[in-house]
Amino acid sequence: MDKKELRKRLTAEAWKVTQEGETEAPFSGQYVDNKEKGVYKCVVCEQNLFSSEAKFDSKTGWPSFTEPENLERVRLGKDDSGGMKRTEVLCRKCGAHLGHVFSDTPAGRQRYCINSCSLEFQKKRSVKSNL
Repeated sequence: MDKKELRKRLTAEAWKVTQEGETEAPFSGQYVDNKEKGVYKCVVCEQNLFSSEAKFDSKTGWPSFTEPENLERVRLGKDDSGGMKRTEVLCRKCGAHLGHVFSDTPAGRQRYCINSCSLEFQKKRSVKSNL
């Protein structure tokens, strides 16, 4: 998809975040408090990125995950913007900026802090029994 089509398809905020590396305001995203089961996909290329099983409430204002669904689907990079040294999380398939990863949880595990507007949620379908 070319940039012109993508700009039309994405919201202004999703464009700024995924294409320009911005960060949405804390507690403003639609998935901060989402507790449904399913998968979080890249809003740009629709690649599966994070499972709801890895999501936890970090109380930071952004959806947080312990790990990606598959480490091969994200790429990490240096982000020195805003006078901070952080590790940026990008979609490996399309290069969209997703958020940042930190190692500041009480248990010492990683926290993938991801912008809601860089994600699209697909609810897990329940399997109905024919019994």
